[in-house]
Amino acid sequence: MIVGQGIAAVLAAAGLLVTAIPAAHADTATTPASSEVTPGTETETPSLVTGLNEEAAASGTAADAARGHLKARKGRYHIAATSAKDLASAGTTTEKGGKETVRLQQKYKGVEVLGGQYLVRMTKKDGKRTVTGTSGNYFTEIELDTVKPKVSEKTAIERAIGAVSSQLGGGLLKAPAKGEKPGKVQLSGTAGAVTVLPQGTGVLTRHITVTGTNPADGSPVQQEVYIDAHSGFPVMQYSGIQTFGATGTATGATDAAAAPAGDASTDAADQLVVKGSGVRYNGDKVDVNLYKDSKGLLQMIDYSKRPADSPYEGPMIATYDARGREAGSASGVWPTGVKYFQPETPELGKDYTDSGAVDAHWAAGKVYDYYKNHFDRNSLDDKDGYIYSLVGVVSNGQPYNNAFWDGTKMVYGQGGGDYRTFSADTDVVGHEMTHGVVTHTANLVYAGQSGAMNEAIADYFGNAIDLEANGQSMDDPDAGLLGEDLCTTLSPRECALRDLNDGATTAKNFIGVTYRGDNGGVHLNSTIFSGSLWDMRQDLGAEFADQIVYRALSAYMTPLDGFTEGRAAVIAAAKELGATKAQLKIVTRSFDAHGIVPGWEKALGVDTDLIQGKVNIYNTGVGAGGGKYAVSNSNEEGSEPYSVWLGNTSGKGTPQLVSSNNGDYNVYADTDGKTVVWAQYGSSGVRIMARPVKGGLAKQVDAIGTDVSGLVVDGDYVAYTAFNPQFGVTNVRYVNMKTGEIGLVDGGRPYNVSGLPSIKDGKIAYAKVAPDANGNYTLGVEVFDGATGVRTTMPVVDSTKTLSVGQTAITDDGVFWIEDNDATDTGQTEVRRANVDGTNPVTVAPESSDSPMYAYSLTASDDAVTVTSLPPATSWGNETLPKLYQMAPDGKGGAQRVSCNRGDQVYATADEGQRVLWLDGTTGYTNLVKRDRPAGRC
Repeated sequence: MIVGQGIAAVLAAAGLLVTAIPAAHADTATTPASSEVTPGTETETPSLVTGLNEEAAASGTAADAARGHLKARKGRYHIAATSAKDLASAGTTTEKGGKETVRLQQKYKGVEVLGGQYLVRMTKKDGKRTVTGTSGNYFTEIELDTVKPKVSEKTAIERAIGAVSSQLGGGLLKAPAKGEKPGKVQLSGTAGAVTVLPQGTGVLTRHITVTGTNPADGSPVQQEVYIDAHSGFPVMQYSGIQTFGATGTATGATDAAAAPAGDASTDAADQLVVKGSGVRYNGDKVDVNLYKDSKGLLQMIDYSKRPADSPYEGPMIATYDARGREAGSASGVWPTGVKYFQPETPELGKDYTDSGAVDAHWAAGKVYDYYKNHFDRNSLDDKDGYIYSLVGVVSNGQPYNNAFWDGTKMVYGQGGGDYRTFSADTDVVGHEMTHGVVTHTANLVYAGQSGAMNEAIADYFGNAIDLEANGQSMDDPDAGLLGEDLCTTLSPRECALRDLNDGATTAKNFIGVTYRGDNGGVHLNSTIFSGSLWDMRQDLGAEFADQIVYRALSAYMTPLDGFTEGRAAVIAAAKELGATKAQLKIVTRSFDAHGIVPGWEKALGVDTDLIQGKVNIYNTGVGAGGGKYAVSNSNEEGSEPYSVWLGNTSGKGTPQLVSSNNGDYNVYADTDGKTVVWAQYGSSGVRIMARPVKGGLAKQVDAIGTDVSGLVVDGDYVAYTAFNPQFGVTNVRYVNMKTGEIGLVDGGRPYNVSGLPSIKDGKIAYAKVAPDANGNYTLGVEVFDGATGVRTTMPVVDSTKTLSVGQTAITDDGVFWIEDNDATDTGQTEVRRANVDGTNPVTVAPESSDSPMYAYSLTASDDAVTVTSLPPATSWGNETLPKLYQMAPDGKGGAQRVSCNRGDQVYATADEGQRVLWLDGTTGYTNLVKRDRPAGRC
């Protein structure tokens, strides 16, 4: 995963793991000497040009003038195609002083390029237009033979749902609820536009939006998945939902459905603005604007922002009663039958206080006023768009302690425990509504560094609005806290979810994570950037700082910007707004203090040995055995379909290419030191391939038309998990490469589920879910003997009470597996072992409150068991990311940390002795690393 500048930073965190190429040198021959040019990365087009004073066409639209400017100066911008088809208008923002900012969306042969936006800034005065600067991402290296997908929409949707299901399923197999069958589909996919991912010469994809409900906790799901249009492999996915807190597992939407019909229908008999009042959670009595329709019904709709001479046109603020509605039904869609809050009198009672309706409605008006009064912005979209708030959603019938923006509306969860409803704090409302402003300006992609900047700007303005609305000073020690008023008993500092004065820096606090962890660290790393902005606000003064940040957002930033580009945008905006040298020093010092300086990514250290750096792959893992490893990789730009590489686990020697490189994706590789196996994704399906380590031709050993994962090999046998679309479940499939025999280890009985296989000496261990004699589904672990066809059940503690079982491993010591028997569902699990015939069961690592481990996956050699621990993420932090622990096969001596690296430690694979390899995200890249023994305590 890359966390460097621009596109690399975002696509890396989202799952398409890439490396940056050196920045091209911008051609400044035609650029005035007074201007400043910042070269682009992965493109010949400069990322930032300031100080221009060049005339543009005064007639026609601003977009036409912007395109004309770029066309006339090809030597500077290197943008060959400047027609409206190639540079589509993505909107024009006008601000005080005749300022115009045009956003142009790059298209390649009519297909949109993800994040390819270029901005042209102009002023229009006295009938003349003048270009003052440009910025953004325009990718000059894209060159595709065709933009016609080989993979159908239907196949792409199936692959996308499979990819999201795998992510939600995680590393543990769970039994269905009583009375239900496995494989209950809770996800659906919608095909969006064909899209070019701007890696190298480009990757053509089908964009699929997968929506539904997470079966584990009822939280909303909306994943943006990009399927390679030629092979059908999911090359990237991330969650689009933009939440206030990093609590829970909510994932969600960026493009919500329209509101229920009839929202704006008013007539002369209606009373558009009724003055009402209510009491906020904090006890303050406030005025609220209501609406009375022709039938005399009051509704929580505020039409007061409309001009007096045009009362039936303009913005509307509406607050809906969503109490008891599932969050999943409100993400990207509207809950069926949801209605506005409808008070009986203008004086809102206690129910409206306790529900969070008063706070949500009042605060939405304050946010509107802030953006109107400070920046002359007309609603979130700057086009008098309606503002919707849904208040009181739940998750699986339980409190939903979060809030989110889904692309067109705010959704506030019903609090539980010590939390009030999440509209209770003005900075939460300001935060979510600012996500709406970001959507309609820079539209920062909600993953990786751009996602962290999205969060940072929402935090910055959310807090600024909170302070203004509640009369709080920047000098208040709690001024930098967010969410501090959400709790019923905790103090503000104990309750706050984030603190803009936490002093976070890139060197000490940046955490490299993939999309799995907080969408690439959008909350984890946000206060590094927001802290810089907040420091600037404290030292420059609130009004000037707010103007600078807003101008940077609306006129400089583009969707794929990272921290370094964000710094440049803010500095450029400060210069444009007339900052003095002393003030500019304050701006740069604010970023320097938080470590946001060019090249900051290189300062992050590790305690591991590097095997391969910048492994440009998405979610395909690594395999090892017999002193060899097998891993997928791409080219330096990340645009080439994945190939399988074989190397020595010692790190010595040069890795060798073992798969073909013909446009298919070669993934999920494993090796036992003698044979390499992998899955080859192509437009016609998936082929299971094998090749001897010593050399020779690769051969197909199996073929299947559905998604696969978890390939393992030992001797003559290959096993892997395959999705069964008929029943919506997974089954472990095996191949005897010597005889050609192919089968299912669990017999393929309907609604049997199996997965998480391991293999040794012709015996395959796997986790399973199967019905008992009474039709109730139970969990367990079995071993299938390929030679005899006999299945042996491993002795779990109690198959009728076991909550989940996890990854298996077979060694000379027996069969290992993960098991959860704790009905309190703390998230802790135990590691168990038995002989392959099921005798001599022992608990290697018990479930214990004294244990730091939350076993999620495991891998084992004859000398050590390595467990991936993944604590439940009640909040995101380094301590809740996946970490590796190692112990002896008998568990004696306890578990030790394998590495003290900060960041994700995933896809661990055991070799020989205590040596273990894994994919590590600490440095901001995804690196294949190893350790030969545990680090001990961290």
